Amino acid sequence: MRESSPPVKPFVDLSDEQVHWDLSESLSYSQYLNLDKLLDSQHPLSYQHDEMLFIVIHQVSELWMKLCLHELGATVDCVRRDDLGPTFKMLSRVSTIQQQLLQSWDVLATITPSDYSAFRNTLGKSSGFQSPQYRMLEFLIGNKNADTIKVFRADPPTYEMLERALRAPSLYDEVLRLLSRRGLDVPPEAIDRDFTQPYQASKPVAAAWLSVYHNSVKEWDLYELAERLVDLDYKFQLWRFAHVKTVERIIGNKRGTGGTGGVSYLTKALELKFFPELWTIRTSM
Repeated sequence: MRESSPPVKPFVDLSDEQVHWDLSESLSYSQYLNLDKLLDSQHPLSYQHDEMLFIVIHQVSELWMKLCLHELGATVDCVRRDDLGPTFKMLSRVSTIQQQLLQSWDVLATITPSDYSAFRNTLGKSSGFQSPQYRMLEFLIGNKNADTIKVFRADPPTYEMLERALRAPSLYDEVLRLLSRRGLDVPPEAIDRDFTQPYQASKPVAAAWLSVYHNSVKEWDLYELAERLVDLDYKFQLWRFAHVKTVERIIGNKRGTGGTGGVSYLTKALELKFFPELWTIRTSM
């Protein structure tokens, strides 16, 4: 005789759960996360369906970048103290966040050219080029370009914040200082320089890193740090590439809303590397 299947319950029985139903005198989930403000921050300027997706994707990306800045700022502090243990967890977390940022382009790419063109004019001159957090990320990791902060002059607090970041040593600058403190032969001009200027690759710095890799057992924490930095750089390059292809897919070779050449401008950044010596030494191993 065939056994009958158990009846399908129409709902989850909560009668034996000790749910806190009355939150009138307690902090709620919505209050803790400020959901009223967070979910009231999406205000499309057109009546086009896909503008909501466009706004949400960019806002979520800004939240992920905020977390990256939080983790990388703490990483810099640890490097300054020569306390590398916690940096591995933090850089690993940043790598995972970068994967989320990378996947966001897949969602954005579901907007077709005709969908985007229907609301693109509502953006005016606003552009991701004007993201203060993105610029902070590049400065903090090591890609300095003084010209890029000019666009923030109409916002003095943001301009001043970015100017401080421009003048401060980057993560890579602090890492090279650490190598020098550890006795590796890092030239003075690589660690005592004008931090507002782009970092220039150095053969002596490459030699110092090569020494770390050849002595990875003795210099394990520096070796591990180097590999985490390569991962950070690698994921950033993937993010840039996905950005280029998504923009090309949606607007072709149109000029960007912020005034750049669009795809032609974004392509210029594809060859940028934050930690150039960590890439060049791979040929020498």
